[in-house]
Amino acid sequence: MEHFFQCPHCWENVSMILDTSVSKQTYIEDCEVCCNPIELTPMFENGELASFSSHSIEQ
Repeated sequence: MEHFFQCPHCWENVSMILDTSVSKQTYIEDCEVCCNPIELTPMFENGELASFSSHSIEQ
């Protein structure tokens, strides 16, 4: 599932592909615009996105 959100580093709108097969996840991916790391926490219920958070990671 593709999800759009605002990068907590550069404030650009970016998209990430989320895996709906795992109900709760926390992982780190780099922003496709500024390349800074973002901690992503999506939660799914019945294959639908129930909540999503993104936080900057200090380097």
